[in-house]
Amino acid sequence: MRLHSSAIADKSSPLLQQKSPRQGLLWGFIGVATFSLTVPLTRIAVVDGGLGALFVGSGRAVVAGVLAILALGMTRQRLPRAKQWLRLTVVAGGIVIGFPMLTSYALTVSTASHGAVVIATLPAATAVVAVLRIGERPGAVFWTATVGGSIAAVVFAAVHSGGASSLNWSDLLFVTAVIAAACGYAEGGLLARELGAWQTISWSLVLSLPVMMTLASISAINAPPTGTGAQWAAFVYLGVMSMFLGFFAWYRGLGIGPVSRVSQVQLLQPVMSLAWAALLIGESVTLVTVIGAGVVILCAGVAVNSRLVKVSADRTKPGKPAEVPSTSAQRT
Repeated sequence: MRLHSSAIADKSSPLLQQKSPRQGLLWGFIGVATFSLTVPLTRIAVVDGGLGALFVGSGRAVVAGVLAILALGMTRQRLPRAKQWLRLTVVAGGIVIGFPMLTSYALTVSTASHGAVVIATLPAATAVVAVLRIGERPGAVFWTATVGGSIAAVVFAAVHSGGASSLNWSDLLFVTAVIAAACGYAEGGLLARELGAWQTISWSLVLSLPVMMTLASISAINAPPTGTGAQWAAFVYLGVMSMFLGFFAWYRGLGIGPVSRVSQVQLLQPVMSLAWAALLIGESVTLVTVIGAGVVILCAGVAVNSRLVKVSADRTKPGKPAEVPSTSAQRT
């Protein structure tokens, strides 16, 4: 199969014609396993000011953007349509600009383990955005668990920081990053059914490249990066894997869908991130961290699993799947 043949149509789509939904979960797991190193490696890259937060947050998108241009050019991809460009802006704003920039700044003062647990609300947040975007009507259990997970994350952050009065501005950045990523994930999952999995992240990277290149240049001029070998290695991973190749698998999984089910795989991400933080950085995983992670993951899991596949009547037709409204594909 040619590289660009994952762009899909209503009925002939390779993603929608998968015989087993487990394939979507498998691709989602590969993506999450790749992303699980993002928080610890970002912490390594920005600690002690070796590589500035602005440089790491924008520079990794520049690396991925250059790779995206090469991939799109070599496979001669057709330009997205006007409306698709608008939707790609949501993806770019969420997972190319918003999440990387916000977490990079947050991790200059926060530990990787702390960030991993706060970010554990991302699966539920993604499901919420998918529900609103697709038009499904979840029950009270879903909303109760979602709110409960958010409260648990805030309480964890307060306890972990020494009390509510000791909450850092980094916690607000983490929460905002979660919201941004949730919007980018949900919209990207829908676009993957039209443009293809890897094409979606590639066009998003190209769209944001001018902004990120400008920010990276400003950062490099004002504070020339002087990182260690380990910090540069972490930066390369963030650019090539976390910002680019990881999304090949993640958006393919979301494209096979349904988004709500595949997003459950994200529940493993904070657990893996905590393990990486302990292994690579030597951060201690305290009992408070374990309990906080467990409560947040439990609430997020209940929220995602209780999501009802019921959509408003005017958005579905008898005999059609209710998971995600399909659209005509762009031939490539």
